[in-house]
This record gives sequence, structure tokens and C-alpha cells, in this order.
Amino acid sequence: MSTALPLNRLAGRVVVVGAGPAAHRFVERLRTRGHDGPITVLGAEAHPAYNRVLLGSVLDGSLPPSAVSLPALDAEVHQGCAVTGIDRARRAVRTEDGREFGYDVLVLATGARPLVPEVVGLDSERFTALRTLADCARVTAATGPVAVLGGGLLGVEVARALLARGHRVVLVHREEHLVERQVDEVGGRMLAERLTELGVDVRLGVKATSYRPGTLRLGDGAEVPAELVVACTGVWPEVTVAQRAGVSVNRGVVVDDRLRTSDPHVHAIGDCAEHRGATPGSAASAWEQADALAAQLTGSGADYPGTRVVARLRAREVDLVSIGSVRDSFAGDAEIVTLSDPARSRYAKLALHAGRISGAVLLGFPAAIATVSQLHDRDLPMPADRLSVLLGTPAAVPGAPVEPPEDAVLCRCNTVTRKSLIHAWHGGARSVAELARATRATTGCGGCADDVGRLCSALADRIEPEKEGAA
Repeated sequence: MSTALPLNRLAGRVVVVGAGPAAHRFVERLRTRGHDGPITVLGAEAHPAYNRVLLGSVLDGSLPPSAVSLPALDAEVHQGCAVTGIDRARRAVRTEDGREFGYDVLVLATGARPLVPEVVGLDSERFTALRTLADCARVTAATGPVAVLGGGLLGVEVARALLARGHRVVLVHREEHLVERQVDEVGGRMLAERLTELGVDVRLGVKATSYRPGTLRLGDGAEVPAELVVACTGVWPEVTVAQRAGVSVNRGVVVDDRLRTSDPHVHAIGDCAEHRGATPGSAASAWEQADALAAQLTGSGADYPGTRVVARLRAREVDLVSIGSVRDSFAGDAEIVTLSDPARSRYAKLALHAGRISGAVLLGFPAAIATVSQLHDRDLPMPADRLSVLLGTPAAVPGAPVEPPEDAVLCRCNTVTRKSLIHAWHGGARSVAELARATRATTGCGGCADDVGRLCSALADRIEPEKEGAA
């Protein structure tokens, strides 16, 4: 591909197609880095920008829909404005209502569309995906039993959220164990057992085949009650506009290490982008790509190296984190550390290469999640006493820190450190919600909410003895 194009801060016209979290993050970072030229954002949805990653929290009632809204941007934002074509020769974008927007730099942040399985007899009245706020509103308005199709991270989160809403829930997954992309067979089986304990009816190794009002029929002949069926069966990069424009597309819009497409004036980030043959489809990769592209366009960024694979389940009473690839991390000459405690729904499996964590599955070990994540992120050697780390007692390990250092990043999405959170807490932000408002921690993927909550509690515990002593 050709050389990078510098962005003229005075005259560079930037057009962003898409108004989701990746697009929003990119525009914010572009302004922060000093670009003062015109920026136009074209969003197909009628809603103002919101964080779709937090839809599960809206679904379970822990957040109102308004809480997932993203701050207003310093840009010309058009809602309900679907893009239908790109004229690369004239560097102009056409919209459904006939308007054109010229650009010097075009950024595609078109996201992904849900993959919806075919089920005989199931129509749109009783069937929905979960990708937008409108989808979420429809699901929350449902009454009676609900069937969730797909046992990946989203499917498990949705099933748990609906259970919290008081629904009878059946989770149908065609694979033999849950979350198979992030968790091994043992961990997936224990996750299913934990969900069953909580009240979810888990059906594995089977798919939905047909539907009649109130009843979903499965491939093994079983029938389960369902007034509504929710599909959480994966997504596919939305590449239609890029294909029409003749930009190189494979599964996603193909980009290089500077997030450029086959046209050097066109970039792609987020769920629609394919980098080094991968379409991660994660919030972390979308935000890191947005940060990297904003830095590159303003002349201060290095190549985008890819995003480390860290997946966290956001579900009440279920702590699950997966680091690295289950298929690759635990193969070869890796040292494997395993701790299984089925009676308490706890399971840990670590892969170590040269004494450092290359992969991990942690279920039911909330205290270990922060420590293991820190060791992985900072590429630190694993302490000799592996069990102490998994049990959350690093103080028992000679030379290990009692707690993460202040510069440790707790919120990856917004790069919020412990130091920033501690400073905000002493400044009067004494709850997770107040810390979120002060620092934006937890407002990205939401995966750090438990860690922020634990830090908040720890700071409160420290100050109480001081108050008692003063009295």
C-alpha cells in the first residue's frame, strides 16, 4: 500500500461513516490531538451515539437506557443518515437522502450485522437479535419465557440478564460447551453448571429447528417454552459500502498496520475492519484502533500492532475472564497450571511460556482476575507460588506486590489508572457511578466495573479506622 497521508489540521475534511463507539472514540481522540478541521459523522441510527457494549446492563435493569449515551462530539453529526455509496475518484460520500459529503480522509466504522439463524415458523414478531437500543427495548418489553440462541459471551450475558428480569430462560447452544472460543471444555462445562444453579435452562449440542406460538422445538425433539426468541449467534462485518466502492474486502474491510484500506484516503476501524486476517469484534480492539488512527493522522502515532485478546463476561454472579487464544495458548511447550473446584464453581487454567502468562481462563476467581491481568499486561514473570496468585493472596508470595501499582490500568477502554481513580475518590467520587462520571472508568466495555468496585471498597475500608481513631 502507498505511504501514509498527513492530515492538514486546517483544511483536512474528515468524514466518518458510522456513529457507534469506535467512531465516537476516534473523533474524540482526533480533537484531543489537535485536529481543528471539519469532521462529519454519518450515523444510520436515529439515536444519538451510545455504547452498545453496555446493552446487557440495560437489559438486566442495572442501567437505564440514558446511561449508555456517549457525550456530544465536537463534530457535525447526522443521525438517521445511511450512506449508500462512495465516489473515490471525487472523494465524496453519498447518503440515502441524496446528499453528498466531500472528504480528504474517510473512516469506515460501519460495525457489524448480526448473524440470524433460520428457524421454521419464526417471524419478526417473536424473534429479534440484540444489537441496538431498539432491540434492547423490544426484549425488555417482552413477557413470559424467553429462549436465547447462542452460548457465546453475549448469549450468556443476555440469558443471565433476562433471568434477573424475572423471565424463565432457556439457553440453546449448538456446540458441546459454552463460550468455546474463549474457554476450554472443562471451563465451559462448569460455566453451564453455574448458570443452571442460578436458574437458566442450558441446552448444549443442539440447535433450534422450528417454532409455533409459545414453543420452540429443538433438533433433539425437545420442546421449550418461548414467547420471544433472542438470537445471539454471532456477527458479520458490515462491508457493503466498502464493497460497492471497490475497496479490498475479505471477511472485513482489509487494513494494514496503519489502518489504511486499499485506497490510502480510506481507513477502517472497529468491527468492520480486518487486520492481519483477523476481525476481533471486541470493544478493546475498536478503541485501540480508534486511538491508533487518530494518532497516525495527526502525525504522532506508530503502527497498530493488533490488540491482545482479553475477553470478560459481564454477568451478575458470574466472574469469567479469558486471556489469549484457547487453541494457541495452551498448545506446544506451555507450562499449564490448573485449579478446579467444581463444588464452588471455580476453575482456573493458566498457560505460561518462559514463566510469563500467555493464556488464562479464570472462572469464579474475582480476586485473581486483577492480578493475573496485571501480570499479563505488564509482561511480568508469574510468582513461584502459583496457588497464592489464583487464590488472591499475592502477599504470601515473596517479592510480589501486595496490590497493583498506581500506574496499573484498570479501565483499558478509557486508559484509566488506579492512580486516577484514587485521586478521584479522594476528590469526593465515593461510588462506582461517581468514579465513572469523574474518570469514565467502566463506561467502555464495562468489564472493569468489579475491579473499580473493589478499589472503591478498599479505599473506604482504609479511611474508616482513621475516622474511628480521630473520634
